[in-house]
Amino acid sequence: MKAKTLIVVTGPTAVGKTELCLHIARHFGIPIINADSRQIYQDMRIGTAAPTETQLRQVRHYFVGTLPLDGYYSASMYEEQVTALLDTLFLQSDYALMAGGSMMYIDAVCNGIDDIPTIDDETRATMKRRLAEEGLERLCDELKVLDPEHYAIVDRNNPRRVVHALEICHMTGRTYTSFRTNRRKQRPFDIVKIALNRPREELYERINRRVDQMMADGLLDEARSLYDRRHLNALNTVGYKEMFAYLDGTWPLNEAVERLKGNTRRYARKQLTWFKKDPDIAWFSPDDKEQIIKHIEQHG
Repeated sequence: MKAKTLIVVTGPTAVGKTELCLHIARHFGIPIINADSRQIYQDMRIGTAAPTETQLRQVRHYFVGTLPLDGYYSASMYEEQVTALLDTLFLQSDYALMAGGSMMYIDAVCNGIDDIPTIDDETRATMKRRLAEEGLERLCDELKVLDPEHYAIVDRNNPRRVVHALEICHMTGRTYTSFRTNRRKQRPFDIVKIALNRPREELYERINRRVDQMMADGLLDEARSLYDRRHLNALNTVGYKEMFAYLDGTWPLNEAVERLKGNTRRYARKQLTWFKKDPDIAWFSPDDKEQIIKHIEQHG
């Protein structure tokens, strides 16, 4: 009996994942499971480069525009929901396709994620209020006392990471570190990982063109429509932060656009650094469609 195979397509932003994945999905007659943590949210279509209505009609997509902006979501929730979905999809086909550039979401499905408790509403509301009233630095000092091991490695400029660790400490009475075992879970299916890349200057030019196209498509108007919700974590991301800074009067529009391009290029470098640590990934140019299909069929 042929083993079931999860095809994973990843790579830096703007490299060309969407068109390739549509090609793979049509070839195998399968849907696409989105692995972009921001495309999951509603009302962020332009700034996240979400699939267009035409692309959504061509191939069924899961986890695109399904979550309200103020909805809580995590990599562990994604792992649970995608593995449950795969049980159904593998009844219909020997292949399933997951595609996107969110590194933690991909790792959660492929390797598993630690079973960290879901935060209750009361604890979440309390920590949200404390962050607003006391500020990030004060919460970092508290984390240093409650969980010095995690304090030493956490991104202390990222309020979500700091607050989440404190939520665990207060809700469970244990350190966040105590829940992090990093044990790799065994999956009942094979995984074929493909990452896309282009020469750096070509990738950067594609990023710059994409930002220009986003602006032409109405990114500023989209950001303006979301401005009163800019405090939400979903909007604390490249694309919206720069537009909000313009709307706040911090930068002129041309500087906001240039910063958006630079921050996107920086994010692409961060993605590549993460992916290159994974020895299971096979690297291709997005233009190598037939070689990629052959690789999947040979290894799946």
